[in-house]
Amino acid sequence: MARTVWDSTVGKKTVMAVSGLVMLLYLVVHMLGNLKIFFGAGEFNHYAHWLRTIGEPFMHYEWTLWVVRVVLLLAVVAHAVSAYQLSRRDIRARPAKYVHRKARASYATRTMRWGGIILALFIVWHLLDLTTGTVHSGGFESGKPYQNVVDTFSTWYGNTIYIVAMLAVGLHIRHGFWSAAQTLGAGSRTRDRALKTTANALALLLTAGFLAVPVGVMTGVVS
Repeated sequence: MARTVWDSTVGKKTVMAVSGLVMLLYLVVHMLGNLKIFFGAGEFNHYAHWLRTIGEPFMHYEWTLWVVRVVLLLAVVAHAVSAYQLSRRDIRARPAKYVHRKARASYATRTMRWGGIILALFIVWHLLDLTTGTVHSGGFESGKPYQNVVDTFSTWYGNTIYIVAMLAVGLHIRHGFWSAAQTLGAGSRTRDRALKTTANALALLLTAGFLAVPVGVMTGVVS
């Protein structure tokens, strides 16, 4: 049954919608956590340490964090694979290009694929920068995320990469939330306006929330 559902277009769209909502929930929580940086180094570093001790003593140090990481990894892989396979299926269904060249979809819709690629590359860079410290500038300090964040956003390329990625996140959420709602049957003639408003509000809120951190560092509010 699972294979039958996965092989169907509806099944792939459902996997894509559910995995997208899982990642959206994570983004909301992650953004709220990021904003703690405006309360100073002590509180931000303490928050980062708390994330590694959630569930103790039942859960060992960092076990809960690793559970979250595994769930996110599965969601990202499921989302990417289903998106790729749906794209290939769509191309096979209509191999000839449309004669009508006028764009009928929104900018967010037309850039979903490129946005997904940008975000995939950003995730890799973000992990190598602030989790492992492999590509971090200024000397990575384990256990001091506040200082590491300030180091990253004190460079022009760190800001550029992050800002471009967060703009892509906003566009992705704006279209993705709406698509997920339709796939999961939440859309209707009476609810469509509310769903579109919610999608736009989420996209704007998350984009602004994430961009607040590099802007805070660039303006000296966070230093």
